[in-house]
Amino acid sequence: MSHPELIGLNDLLKEFISCTQIQYNGRLDIKSANGHKWSFYYRLGRIVWASGGTHPLRRWRRNMTQHCPQMDIEKMLLRPENTSVDYWDYRLLLVLHQRQKLTREQIKVIVENTIAELLFDMAQQANCVSVSCDRSHDVALETPISFTSADMFLKIVQELWKAWSEAGLANIFPDSAPVLHKPDQLQQQVSSSVYKNFVSLLNGKHTLRDLAIKMNQDVLPITRSLLPYIQKGIIELVDIPDFPLPVAEVKNSSTASKPVASNVPLIACVDDSPQICEIIEKIMTTNGLRFIKIQDPVQALPILIQHKPDLIFLDLVMPIVNGYELCAQLRRISTFAETPIVIVTGNDGLMDRVRAKVVHSTNFITKPIAADKVMDVVRKYVKVPSPATTISKLNTQPIVC
Repeated sequence: MSHPELIGLNDLLKEFISCTQIQYNGRLDIKSANGHKWSFYYRLGRIVWASGGTHPLRRWRRNMTQHCPQMDIEKMLLRPENTSVDYWDYRLLLVLHQRQKLTREQIKVIVENTIAELLFDMAQQANCVSVSCDRSHDVALETPISFTSADMFLKIVQELWKAWSEAGLANIFPDSAPVLHKPDQLQQQVSSSVYKNFVSLLNGKHTLRDLAIKMNQDVLPITRSLLPYIQKGIIELVDIPDFPLPVAEVKNSSTASKPVASNVPLIACVDDSPQICEIIEKIMTTNGLRFIKIQDPVQALPILIQHKPDLIFLDLVMPIVNGYELCAQLRRISTFAETPIVIVTGNDGLMDRVRAKVVHSTNFITKPIAADKVMDVVRKYVKVPSPATTISKLNTQPIVC
């Protein structure tokens, strides 16, 4: 049920609980009386992403810096037409995953941190002012990576908010930026090395959360350590803007920047076993091929439709949807009518091979997985490039979403 009227924090938490109980699919939009906005995206009653807040790009950069240090975030670009999409940050994560620049595990951590941070901000604002909430069934977030329980998120956020409040920080917002307001007084109270650190860091360019990442600490102890100086007026907290979105340059109205199309074949593996996926992933990437792994067979069809791989490895025995059923479903879709589909199984019986032919699979390999056996099959159906050339091309391309 939507609540366009203003409500308090307790009623807002009940709305989150209700969305979980009814296994809600869609978006829950929250707006505070002072203009702050957040959106929480649900799939089957679980929060799979969140957007909005004061500094979406700062938040995205912090997460990338902390959890994906191998990435050059200065190369991240958005198509101009996509800057208005609320979940541009999530879409960019998916592009990076598709290009094998981020792992599923890295994205999962970023998703969970983003949701927790925005829930905390929402709770802090709702503790100060009234909010309204509304459900939208129009948004279906593509390819959710994380299906963490909303109840778990709420418990974590309530614990964080309790610790923040008990530290005397209830009225201090972590997206505020500390500025050294009275340097002379500070110089008299701290050592010269501490003073130099304060001068270099407390310049109004970094929020409390930004400083936490720079100092490799949690935001709570950092803010608590600054509190005495804030109370004395030596440090002042100010609001600062978010970074501008990284938009790909448009030279004229007819030629917008577009991602460079890759000729490197994309190989998909649908297998509920992480070990098998990892083995095949290593074989594919070593041979210069792009790779996508799908461990949830229920999500396999929409993911395959989105990415359109050049060859699919399909496990035979999986929960809920087995390889035969999924192969038959794929063959009924025109996009996959001619796509090579290779059944992977631990059984090498005659009946299994006959059934694989009945559902029009292209080939059949047995476990244990051997690199030479797998690559012999792959080379029959796709052109395998030089690994060194492929990696070089992918690393020099800007990521445009």
